[in-house]
Amino acid sequence: MTNCFKYAVLSVVAACSALHAGAQARIMNMEDHDSKPYYFGLTFGLNQSRYRIQYTEAFAQHDTFMHVQPGWGTGLNLGIMGNLRLSNFVDLRLIPSISFAEKKLSYVQPGLSADVQQKSVESIYIHLPLQFKFKSDRIHNFRFYGLAGGKMDYDMAANANSRRKDEFLKFKPMDLGYELGFGLEFYYPNFIFSPEIKLSEGLMNQIYPDKSLQLTNAIDQIRTRTILISIHLEG
Repeated sequence: MTNCFKYAVLSVVAACSALHAGAQARIMNMEDHDSKPYYFGLTFGLNQSRYRIQYTEAFAQHDTFMHVQPGWGTGLNLGIMGNLRLSNFVDLRLIPSISFAEKKLSYVQPGLSADVQQKSVESIYIHLPLQFKFKSDRIHNFRFYGLAGGKMDYDMAANANSRRKDEFLKFKPMDLGYELGFGLEFYYPNFIFSPEIKLSEGLMNQIYPDKSLQLTNAIDQIRTRTILISIHLEG
């Protein structure tokens, strides 16, 4: 992963440590919040995305491409949150958001160049995750939670219908998948500060078969993987 993303992780950890120290004050903040049937919030975060590739038999048997490897790219998420209380320890959460993501591919094609060619695939997703949130007991002004759920992504920048002659691969816009993660909640007098990290795995094959593109003949399936670090501000 890129240095920028690593620095973001360290910054969140440092902020959480400082906020946790502040959250241990004797005053019990937002005592009636846990009894609310629903509430809303804002979310923003950084993501790291890459492809998971399954190669064709032709890739193994022929030397059209000597090397095809995915790489990580950094992006940004912005969205809103709706949280529905199901019980004292379980919530249902919907977080519609826009995700700007980048995935990278590097490959060597003999006959054209001996150098590794690097391509970036930029995506603009309408990201719709629906999650179950499993909460621990509240410890004064602090709580831990885990999450699990599904997602639907629609890539508004997908090029499946593109007729441009300079495309190296074509991708489908729709994806379904699952998400797993955990987070922390720090209660303040007027809001909840909640850092979170989750793994988002796409389950659908994203490659659009176009036999006129040589790289398509080397790749059988492409799926997405994203690690997202978010900050939620909840009311």
